[in-house]
Amino acid sequence: MASLVLRSIFFALLQPGVAVLVIPVALMQLVGQPLTPDVWAWNHYAGIASVIAGFVIAGVCIVRFTTEGKGTLSPLDPTKRLVISGLYKYSRNPMYVGMMLVLIGETVFWWSTAMAVYSVLMFVVFNLFIFLHEEPRLRREFPREYDAYIAQVRRWV
Repeated sequence: MASLVLRSIFFALLQPGVAVLVIPVALMQLVGQPLTPDVWAWNHYAGIASVIAGFVIAGVCIVRFTTEGKGTLSPLDPTKRLVISGLYKYSRNPMYVGMMLVLIGETVFWWSTAMAVYSVLMFVVFNLFIFLHEEPRLRREFPREYDAYIAQVRRWV
């Protein structure tokens, strides 16, 4: 179990960490946006609230993948069991919902057109990955269970 936890932490830092932390910070530096405000406004507080909510949602999902799914969020080390409880009772992709909340929060925090474009691009990438990789894999590995699941739970919210 310790090995699985370490792999989950590693992949969480590597994959969503790069997409929602490293790249946005680099993008803001590239466009000359200060990373922290001199004066705090409503958008900074709203952005931070959205980022925190997104990280909490993603964290809960990562823990569930580790404990219930016996795998990680990475396609290189996927879950061995279909995870359909917790937040997965309400959305088939709550981890992506969490990541989008982080990206939206960063967009609002920095009030940045560049971040808005990046967020939309990431939403398209997430959808393509779900349609082209994740859903076919889950149908293949858990055919009856996944069909019953998608009949009851929507893809997003």
